[in-house]
Amino acid sequence: MWQWENNMTEQLYRIRRHLHQFPELSFQEHRTCAYIIEQLKAWEIPYKQFGATGVIVDIYGESGKGLHLALRADIDALPIQEETALPFASRQPGIMHACGHDGHTTILLGAVYHLWKHRSQLSGMVRCIFQPGEEADGAAKQMIEQGVLRNPNIDTVVALHLWPYLPFGTVGIKSEAMTASCDDFVMTVHGKSGHGARPHQAVDAIAIAAEVVRALQFLATKRCDPVEPVVMHVGRIQAGTANNIVADQARLEGTIRTTTQHLREQVKQDFFTFVTHVVESFGGKVSIQYADGIPPVVNDEHVCNVLAQSIRKMIGTDAVYTLKSPSMGADDFGYFAQEVAGAYFRLGIRKEDTNTYDLHHPKFQFDEAILPVGAKILTQFAFDWLTEGVEIT
Repeated sequence: MWQWENNMTEQLYRIRRHLHQFPELSFQEHRTCAYIIEQLKAWEIPYKQFGATGVIVDIYGESGKGLHLALRADIDALPIQEETALPFASRQPGIMHACGHDGHTTILLGAVYHLWKHRSQLSGMVRCIFQPGEEADGAAKQMIEQGVLRNPNIDTVVALHLWPYLPFGTVGIKSEAMTASCDDFVMTVHGKSGHGARPHQAVDAIAIAAEVVRALQFLATKRCDPVEPVVMHVGRIQAGTANNIVADQARLEGTIRTTTQHLREQVKQDFFTFVTHVVESFGGKVSIQYADGIPPVVNDEHVCNVLAQSIRKMIGTDAVYTLKSPSMGADDFGYFAQEVAGAYFRLGIRKEDTNTYDLHHPKFQFDEAILPVGAKILTQFAFDWLTEGVEIT
């Protein structure tokens, strides 16, 4: 079977450090795309540019027909000023790889190299997707609409994410819901302005907004099944012009997250009814913009089982954790998992002897020794899934 090339480890470190120094925001990853292509050309691996900044690599096995697998990595960065003091810290002011996408990209490149080199042992095909714009809603959806899962039709898709809440080198995975959906709202409460000394002559939009925030917590805890996780969060309020004027408008922005499509639809319907009733009961009116965003990532049980076997084979039987609950964060991999059987797993980066910062933190970083671990897992899974052709039951 295939073997890891030890000299590839240092190459992965070099690749990751370059990517980390030149992060790019969603749909602006032109330099990143060019650098990925540069690596593929150096290894003489054929590729296709997909859209403006995406790249795909199709590796056809030479042992006959079989299933069609996709491996996906996100490549974009975040609008965060880096505070790591790394020698290869971001050179782009206000932009940082604070979510580990530089690691994901590097890991997939390591898998691409080994899958291409040992393609004679594979049946079927593996499509490696370097996806732009994960941090922006709809990037995966756009790629799907443009045919990234067709020609040939993809049967299975897998992705990983570095995770600061698991011990270094371990993996967290579970079937069914892995992450939450992410729907956003903007509402404007309309009242009637007046003097703060005579509130009875006005309709206080700020007071009504406060009631809305309180009511949303009631909606989340008393109108939804308590065994199904749901988040209703107001993260921004804008209102008022002076301390002695009754505000005639209050703008609230927030997010709603669930892990099942059924609850997602129920919450959306209840949200409109509930908010409208609360606002009107206090004499105001409300306009609501509700954006259906990223769906939950729902893992396929059979794919998870095979993936767990591959991980144990590659890095040890004690390396796999069965996660008890989903994350209420979101990942647009959910769009892929909606279309075909998929598995999304967490690769632990927490080390006891160092500070491990959360995703999207300006001091987020990770030990580069995790890069070959992730690449080995993806490569081994592809071989296990495609070498003989795994029957999906």
